[in-house]
Amino acid sequence: MGAAGVTEKPADDETLRGVFTDLKAQIAQSKPRKRKPKVREEEAAPAARAVPELAGAKMLIVDDDIRNIYSLTSVLESYDVEVVHAENGKDGILILEQTPGIDVALIDIMMPDMDGYETMQQIRKLPELAELPLIAVTAKAMKGDRQKCLDAGASDYIAKPVDIDLLLALLRVWVARARTGPASIEAQRVEAAE
Repeated sequence: MGAAGVTEKPADDETLRGVFTDLKAQIAQSKPRKRKPKVREEEAAPAARAVPELAGAKMLIVDDDIRNIYSLTSVLESYDVEVVHAENGKDGILILEQTPGIDVALIDIMMPDMDGYETMQQIRKLPELAELPLIAVTAKAMKGDRQKCLDAGASDYIAKPVDIDLLLALLRVWVARARTGPASIEAQRVEAAE
């Protein structure tokens, strides 16, 4: 099956030395391969992570768990997305009111005090933010959650753990819509539900 050898546990020092000696001999006998020149990560990143639809986008993440904010921010910034964040719904709304140019907001559903449902409902009451794409993020992927999120004002929905490829696909769609001008949020939500 391709293993270089087998050793049972627990293995004593002498057995492990023998394994490494055999492995070293096998490596020395194998045909040397030409190595590809090493490419620094910074040089490889732009080509590997090119998602032109997201370049220069500005996003708000509202989540009470700083670990989620950190991990999503790390990924999104590698795609040239500017990220601002809030750790609760009230602060998220304040940031949206005071920060121009936000293309989309990711709103965690399970937050203390003002949960994601209430946060999205409050955002939808503000005329200047009524068309802003809101993507609900929930840890409970239960039947009916998607519709509940859409009913609360979400444009779309994604479950945790967040599938980065799915998130990027959603963001490409919603950032493009945000940039092409206001369309009826109701029409966008109906389309997202289909």
